[in-house]
Amino acid sequence: MDPTTSPLAVLGLGFVLGLRHALDVDHLAAVSTIVSQRRGLWRSSLVGAVWGLGHTASLLAAGVAVIALHAEIPRGLSQALELGVALMLIGLGLNLLRTIRRGATLHVHAHEHGRHHHLHAHVHPADRVAAEPHHHPVVGTRRPFLVGLVHGLAGSGALMLAVLATIPSPTVAFAYIAIFGIGSIGGMMMMSTLLGLPFALAGERFRTVDLALRTAAGIGSIAVGLLLAWEIGTDAGFLA
Repeated sequence: MDPTTSPLAVLGLGFVLGLRHALDVDHLAAVSTIVSQRRGLWRSSLVGAVWGLGHTASLLAAGVAVIALHAEIPRGLSQALELGVALMLIGLGLNLLRTIRRGATLHVHAHEHGRHHHLHAHVHPADRVAAEPHHHPVVGTRRPFLVGLVHGLAGSGALMLAVLATIPSPTVAFAYIAIFGIGSIGGMMMMSTLLGLPFALAGERFRTVDLALRTAAGIGSIAVGLLLAWEIGTDAGFLA
């Protein structure tokens, strides 16, 4: 990158690339399997935000290696991490389909906190009685965070790291990572909200539509994972 390039221009590029990065098909496939098991646009948005936080955390770790240690990620390691993403996508899809096959159902009930009343929806396994006492976490955040972490560790942020290596100022370089991360968080929040919209509209009233959407999300995640694994194997020379 030209040393005379304005830092603001560099940071602006980072934000735009972060927004675009959230649109990668493997990201959307993974998040769709998680969003399909949530109800409500707020919960869907939060899934995207938590995914972005995990993604940014791993990119920061990679950025430290590039900036401070002047290290390069070996090609073999990068391919192995990408294969891990492919396997994760397949696993997320299979887990969702297994949940559907077991006959998990959507359960909606009311909560009261002080003077505030709201509905809470989640999936119950078929072998649990809806009236059985149970606890509900505010929103399951562990899975989207770990999924984002794995995506960031893989080579999906290669463009970010490629630009990062051309920035002469370490301060601007770290700011670039932060802005890129903010862009990816914002982009994934928007996309996860859009992905969650049909599930929120279908809900309990249209169980057949809801089931079809969730099945499509599971099959789509498996398909993307298999395609990604095939591309990695071909690129590595394992497949003809």
